[in-house]
Amino acid sequence: MDAFILRNGQLAQEDSPDLTETDLFIESGKLKAIGPQLPAVDGVPEFDVTGRVLLPGLFDVHVHLREPGREDKETIKTGSEAAINGGVTGIVAMPNCTPAIDSGGMVQSVLDIASRDARIPVYTTGCITKGRLGKELANIGGMHARGAVMITDDGDPVGNHQILRRAMEYAREFGLIVASHCEVKELSGVGAMNEGEVSYRLGIPGIPAESEEICISRDIRLAHLTGAHVHIQHVTSGEGMRIIERFKEDGIHVTCEVSPHHLIFNETHIQDYDTHYKMNPPLRRPEDNAILLDGLKRGIFDVIATDHAPHTDFEKQLDFGSAPFGITGLETALPSLYQEFIKPGHFGWDLLVKRYSAEPRRLLGHDPVVFKEGSPVNLTIFHPDKETHFTTSFMQSKSKNTPFLDQHVQGHVEMVVLDDAILLDRLTANAS
Repeated sequence: MDAFILRNGQLAQEDSPDLTETDLFIESGKLKAIGPQLPAVDGVPEFDVTGRVLLPGLFDVHVHLREPGREDKETIKTGSEAAINGGVTGIVAMPNCTPAIDSGGMVQSVLDIASRDARIPVYTTGCITKGRLGKELANIGGMHARGAVMITDDGDPVGNHQILRRAMEYAREFGLIVASHCEVKELSGVGAMNEGEVSYRLGIPGIPAESEEICISRDIRLAHLTGAHVHIQHVTSGEGMRIIERFKEDGIHVTCEVSPHHLIFNETHIQDYDTHYKMNPPLRRPEDNAILLDGLKRGIFDVIATDHAPHTDFEKQLDFGSAPFGITGLETALPSLYQEFIKPGHFGWDLLVKRYSAEPRRLLGHDPVVFKEGSPVNLTIFHPDKETHFTTSFMQSKSKNTPFLDQHVQGHVEMVVLDDAILLDRLTANAS
């Protein structure tokens, strides 16, 4: 459809706690008109979206796409289709591929594949060190020149303080963000879950929260020393968040993210040694859930990011200690955040739009999505009264390693529109 009108939708915006009833007239990829009770237009079809929430397309700054090298887990095409299925219209890929994305040529290769295979913008990070081995700096200037938007060795920390310092100095000069997976490997050891009473009871080696917290403090201190912008990834512990908060109060240029699974789940969910709850950093304690949620509401966390980490069924069917860390998240994030937090009233749609659409784009220096006449369309339509059943046939990711597999979750993505393309349509396809 080149043009259509959506009637009686509920518009969600980052600067308003209230949903606003409105119509949208979309034509040739632009928002031609917006407002209540728009006049009908001859020949233009109309669709009633009463009760649906109209959201800016979401944006995820922490996604593992596995291509090149592990296309059995995910590809740029399948990962971007999973994003669309979850209402996400822009993603940032991590560099822990095979080979690692540690050169300008590798950055260009990923972006070339994305331009061919993805229907949404796909950005890529580059490695801090060659091969993500932590021993020698990667060609940061070459990766920046080809379009890398961050540098990170995500999946592993940079253990050598001096190498990380030099990387931050280069990143500062290029205006690149240094995204940091915070972990002290010597403390994590062979741990597979949070260290504490539950790990002792299950007989699973634990990872203490201090492994993450010590590294958070180190990386922010090095950012302060160098003047770099450090972005702390997937914060899991209350104390880790408080460390970041204190440094922010001191004016240090640090941003941070929290994942839906670290808000929703905790170590007590690990029953029957279910590897769908195995992730790094691990699920912490129930009290950490509460502190992280409070930090999100108070603005300590700049963005929500899924750390979408696909793995094959075979890998996740290994024993808990041997199975890889990580779960998928692109398709489940929006419904699960609605079900667990928005519907019960813990926070509103404005917070979700701000932290999972607007601020992630601002983090990369992009303008957030706005709804005004003449603006490009970047829209997700969400039905809060429908459920999503996360079956293997419904999910678009190659991998299905999620605690939500075969579960019903409240809320359903019905349509995704980006510019002049309807990327997902469960709305008009079912219209009478």
